[in-house]
Amino acid sequence: MNGVCVLGISGSVGQSTLKVLRLFREDFSLVSFSVHSNIELAKTLIEEFSPEVVCITAASHLGVLGDKLNDTMIVYGETGLDTIVSLNKVNTVVTAIVGAVGAKPTITAIKSKKKIAIANKETLVTFGPLINKLVAEHKVSMVPVDSEHNALFQLLEKEEPSNIRAITLTASGGSFRDLPLEDLPHVSIKQALHHPTWSMGPKITVDSAGLVNKGLEVIEAHFLFGFSYDQIEVVIHPESLTHGIIETLDGACLQYTSHPDMIYPVAHALFYPVKTPKLLIERKPFSWKELHFRTPDPNRYPALALAFQAGRTGGSAPAVFNAANEVAVELFLEERIPFIKIPHVIEDCLNQIQITHPMDWAGFLEKDTEARAYVRNKYTKGVNV
Repeated sequence: MNGVCVLGISGSVGQSTLKVLRLFREDFSLVSFSVHSNIELAKTLIEEFSPEVVCITAASHLGVLGDKLNDTMIVYGETGLDTIVSLNKVNTVVTAIVGAVGAKPTITAIKSKKKIAIANKETLVTFGPLINKLVAEHKVSMVPVDSEHNALFQLLEKEEPSNIRAITLTASGGSFRDLPLEDLPHVSIKQALHHPTWSMGPKITVDSAGLVNKGLEVIEAHFLFGFSYDQIEVVIHPESLTHGIIETLDGACLQYTSHPDMIYPVAHALFYPVKTPKLLIERKPFSWKELHFRTPDPNRYPALALAFQAGRTGGSAPAVFNAANEVAVELFLEERIPFIKIPHVIEDCLNQIQITHPMDWAGFLEKDTEARAYVRNKYTKGVNV
């Protein structure tokens, strides 16, 4: 029985993980999980799965379930995340939590020699060099759960890295992919949160609308697979059926295609290195004649170029990019800045925060904290660039 810990079980990846656990009850057990503030969900899952420990991270909910519910221990706050990932019965940690808060428990899990099913982009974007060093040092497996990275992971298993010319991440294009450019300055929060393909949380959906999420994934792909930024490409693919493409030196392209359901990469990551043993959802035909690909418009998605810039700069630049974006998205969702100001905020922060080359956790965290403070101080009152 493979014991599973899920960080952020209420989100889309967490919910997909639950689907897999229910399909394969004889293979996996839910040993622990975290929620931020969804207490009703926590109680329901405690009743269904009887986990050892549950963590509630919202400061406003401290002590809400006491120290124990049924036979499940309850812990609180971000320090509780370290507790639930390091339990003896946990073999695999699914990092489905959103934001840089996922980094520290991921590091704890690596040091505890757990397999990491990583869905938290910010961990690798902010702390990439440190994470890769720890993964190598502790000899753990790290399997990506994002649909694009998981697709590339599976494709790259079949090819020697020396035979790869380029890897390509596909993007849906987000909520505004077909909106006239002149309308972008006036879009609402409701419009931004209406994704055409995927059901995701607010932060990730806003990231998708501006292709910031794909920029984060570009940086993540660099750290996951070791390819240079010149070898990483992005295409808009509205159907969201092809999730990753690799191009070999002879010019051939191999692609991974599946229906847009996170159950596929989650199951692969949980079972890895064994293959998923049975059909996950009822088989339905693909519309092969309806696959379209196009180059992202830099005028519609300026943050994508900023992500490549931050990645190529290296050091703390990706951490600054991510931190500035996280706060900018918060400000947009609070109606303090318009949607089109998000990339301006990121660029401003990259220009103003001195880029360093940290060697440890504290160094990366310092730049993350500095970038967040800069954006909050400058833009909280709705001041524009």
